[in-house]
Amino acid sequence: MIRPLTKRAAVLLSVATVATALASPVTAAAPAGPALRWTDCKTARYPTLQCATLPVPLDHAHPEGRRISLALTRVPHTGKTSQGPLLVNPGGPGGSGRALAGYVAAALPKAVAAQYDVIGFDPRGVGKSEPVLDCGGDHFKPVRPDSVPLDPAVERANLERVRSFAESCQSRHADVLPYIDTVSAARDIELMRVALGAPRISYFGYSYGTYLGAVYAKQHPERVHRLVLDSIVDPGGVWYGDNLAQDRAFNARHKAFLAWVARYDAQYHLGTDPAVVEKRWYAMREALRVDPAGGKVGAAELEDTFMPGGYYNGYWPNLAEAFASYAARGETKPLVAAYEKFGAVEPSAGNSYSVYTAVQCRDSAWPKDWNTWRADMWRTHAEAPFMTWNNAWYNAPCAFWPTAPLAAPDVTNADLPPALLFQATLDAATPFEGGARMRDKLKNSALVVEEGGGNHGIALSGNACLDEKLAAYLTTGKAADATCAARPDPKPAAATRAVPATAGGSTLHGMLGFRG
Repeated sequence: MIRPLTKRAAVLLSVATVATALASPVTAAAPAGPALRWTDCKTARYPTLQCATLPVPLDHAHPEGRRISLALTRVPHTGKTSQGPLLVNPGGPGGSGRALAGYVAAALPKAVAAQYDVIGFDPRGVGKSEPVLDCGGDHFKPVRPDSVPLDPAVERANLERVRSFAESCQSRHADVLPYIDTVSAARDIELMRVALGAPRISYFGYSYGTYLGAVYAKQHPERVHRLVLDSIVDPGGVWYGDNLAQDRAFNARHKAFLAWVARYDAQYHLGTDPAVVEKRWYAMREALRVDPAGGKVGAAELEDTFMPGGYYNGYWPNLAEAFASYAARGETKPLVAAYEKFGAVEPSAGNSYSVYTAVQCRDSAWPKDWNTWRADMWRTHAEAPFMTWNNAWYNAPCAFWPTAPLAAPDVTNADLPPALLFQATLDAATPFEGGARMRDKLKNSALVVEEGGGNHGIALSGNACLDEKLAAYLTTGKAADATCAARPDPKPAAATRAVPATAGGSTLHGMLGFRG
């Protein structure tokens, strides 16, 4: 599927060629909503950031009932004319978007950012929005049972973990669980538009945020000014099928990391043959299954530690150093440090994972018969052993979820203005096929492909070609298929120093997080 698209995109007019054209400002009056009271909440990095709170109905079918609140941020436009609000979302589900407003406003060219009020928000249940979901903070406490259930006792232990998490969510949040879902979150966006006093809004979503944006656009196509989707959820696989596709893609991305380690054998001393390096990685996994490093890093925690490398190759040097320290030199401290940096759950993760699970389990149907899961996971594990079972247990509370599932909406949309989509060909978290399918569902949309790229979240991450396409589209609204070459993989020397914030990738991927 990649080659025909790449060939076609290469001969089409790049949106960058119209970057200097002017777009019509959004000036029409909008219906009045509840007034937002913006207050100063600036930070050293984002000195013009403002904050506000918006009350919305818990149940949109009964707007007169219980209210909940959403936390919003804003970087106001500075230009003489405005194209209105640009809402940004980092994905998840469960990701906080408040800081993303500052990042996007700072990362866009000044002339483009000046045209928009960049709006970040914590979706219902997340972060500073209230109520905050938290179903239990010790779900990922190390050392967990091995993710691969090689015997019935290990499978039972994992089943007990995920069943207990689902029961804890019901015990703590039974009153709100039926309303933590993508359709409700999209309806919240419409209330944000009204409260902002805008006749139309623009939207820029990463990862899960692409699905949220597509659902909103389906509900209110006439309210969309610009629509940018980056690293795109396959709308046809929500969510069980998408996770199985993700398992295969992450396995391929992990193999790419191991091949990169082999290329730098002079640095890591783990072998020049990727197959040999792979054997040493799985030997490390087996050793940690028996004897966890530092009493913290067992087999499951090792997978947690290396999974972020599937999202962003900027982490590869650090992960390779930890791998080499353990496998080549028998040192455990660097591996434990890598786990604490990339794999360990921080306090806020109890909230983000709780919302992630609540949304995914409510959005669509999951198999309720564990035999179905078991058969599908072993079948997938046979070809993709890196994270199939780890990912299964991450999502397995949905097998026991107390709230009945909804039907995922069809996001096919012929009523939108042109939308711009970004997708890397080797993205593991949202495989390329999902971007192609979304492009087919959104009439007049265009797909910008990062050829050879494997990172998740690619615009405003340091690739100038992609960023030019984004800036031109936000300025003019014109979009066309195009192809950009991926940036080179990192060098091992980067392991000894932090990636500069100006590189974009490190800062952005810290905001996008993992799993979403």
